[in-house]
Amino acid sequence: MFTGLVSDVGTVLSVEGEGDLRRIAIRCAYDPAGIALGASIACSGPCLTAVAIAPTEGGCVFHVDAAAETLARTTVGEWAPGRRINLERSLKIGDELGGHLVTGHVDGVAEIVTHETVTDGAWGPSERFTLRAPAALARFIAEKGSVCLDGTSLTVNTVADDLFSVLLIPHTLQVTTWGDRRAGDRVNLEVDLIARYAARLSEARG
Repeated sequence: MFTGLVSDVGTVLSVEGEGDLRRIAIRCAYDPAGIALGASIACSGPCLTAVAIAPTEGGCVFHVDAAAETLARTTVGEWAPGRRINLERSLKIGDELGGHLVTGHVDGVAEIVTHETVTDGAWGPSERFTLRAPAALARFIAEKGSVCLDGTSLTVNTVADDLFSVLLIPHTLQVTTWGDRRAGDRVNLEVDLIARYAARLSEARG
């Protein structure tokens, strides 16, 4: 489980393999001594397993494998060397739950339609992003509800059919990859866990 609070921004160093399995090397600032082989790390949304870890100056390089389901449902298949990705280590018992409950199981991919600067103050700009959700997922997104986009826990500002907007404050833009995002970019979308189960229960009741 995760919270959607990004704790580091990593960089893809290499992508090996073709077809339904890729091995991806990611450089980050995490202490390698704190990452066990087999640990779960959210990488711009998807929960991926560390299959190799090596220390490097200022942090470590860890490798993850992305299989068919991940490649089909997320943007991982588009990753190439140099891409920056949001990282979060999995929760430990007793950790502060500052975002919302995130599983790292991406539901689909949303597309950024527009983004605009709302304010440009002393601490930097705040920006509003409007995104289009896949039709099958739009019903799970509610105004003032939570959504996880590229591994970042965000509050939904507005909803209109399959379009929804989120507002990012200067701090979030600075410590995540959102400062790089532009119209036309695709981002990994995980809908709120509670909304998903509430809808399933409602369907089961007829």
